[in-house]
Amino acid sequence: MRSLLKSNATLALGSLALLSFLVDASAEPKDEVAAATSTWARALGEDDPDKVLPLYADDAVLWGTLSPTVRSDRATLRDYFVAAFKVLPSLKVAFGDQLIRVYDCGTAVNTGYYFPTSKMERPRVYLPATALLT
Repeated sequence: MRSLLKSNATLALGSLALLSFLVDASAEPKDEVAAATSTWARALGEDDPDKVLPLYADDAVLWGTLSPTVRSDRATLRDYFVAAFKVLPSLKVAFGDQLIRVYDCGTAVNTGYYFPTSKMERPRVYLPATALLT
């Protein structure tokens, strides 16, 4: 686990609130998790912390790609996204492999990696990152 967090391009997301968007009631649980992940990616592309923060539970924990510290309350999560959107404007996320697991207790975990990119005046940013969404 320590080696996973060692890279400055590692992102560990916990407690992503999956209930803050609408999903077709007939969707399979794994499809709902995939839709939540896509919703998160779209929200990141809006450069607006107020679009992203509702997707996180009140007790969410975030170790962001651009952060030297873990963020574990609303104020520090907001600070992270305000700074991240300044550094990486027009952020886009392309997903690689994802492993979605749904458990009987109503919990789902999406583990995988993604490639965040940003359009800016200097060369395009390309940082592979890992994510754990619960």
